[in-house]
Amino acid sequence: MKTSDSIIIIPTYNEKENIEKIIRAIFSLEKAFHILVIDDGSPDGTAAIVKRLISEEFEGQLFIEERSGKLGLGTAYIKGFKWALAHPNNYQYIFEMDADFSHDPKDLPRLYAACAPKTEENPEGGYDLAIGSRYVTGVNVVNWPIGRVLMSYFASKYVRIVTGFKVHDTTAGFKCYRRRVLETIELDKIRFKGYAFQIEMKYTAFKIGFKIKEVPVIFINRVEGVSKMNGGIFGEAFFGVMRLRLDGLTRKYPKVIEH
Repeated sequence: MKTSDSIIIIPTYNEKENIEKIIRAIFSLEKAFHILVIDDGSPDGTAAIVKRLISEEFEGQLFIEERSGKLGLGTAYIKGFKWALAHPNNYQYIFEMDADFSHDPKDLPRLYAACAPKTEENPEGGYDLAIGSRYVTGVNVVNWPIGRVLMSYFASKYVRIVTGFKVHDTTAGFKCYRRRVLETIELDKIRFKGYAFQIEMKYTAFKIGFKIKEVPVIFINRVEGVSKMNGGIFGEAFFGVMRLRLDGLTRKYPKVIEH
């Protein structure tokens, strides 16, 4: 069993084509990571694959929490964050990542480096939240229909205009948090479940005063399995941003927890 200061949270629903491949790809990296899968009752047997890998090869490195039914991306991550903060391993870096290889496992060390302490060997470190950004250096998206590219790109532009939040990829789901970010954010007050969840977490971290770094990545549309994207997710984000902006004018945000 390899020890690690980092855990990657991967929500799943019907990812049997991808889950073992993504787990093995992460565990093959030189930097050691642990993985927590949050499975929403996948009828295709995703959870069974994970449990087999735990019992046969990866006990103590790979974990799973099962939920009954599709309860939303946001609530899956909140459950994962609370699990990671309570775990005796005392994880210092907590990641969000998709199971479908749209997020390249080889980029994980780059996100880690952005949040690790700034040193002579790691001059780009010292941030509290690292975002794997599709748009910080243009549009780095492969195999998406042009309509979806435009919708995602202009959704991030819209968030920046409404909130004044200067992050290029506000809906990104590939992220690394330093532990203190999740300890400070009042997780039970996070309201949204879809794309708006990703915006709300970043915006809350920004309003508290955490240092945020966008790390350029290339997003590759899934090859196997079925996308979970739908119009309702974008609708929640569109109207949710206006609520976030109004809250940001009056809400008293918690203070940064120092260690």
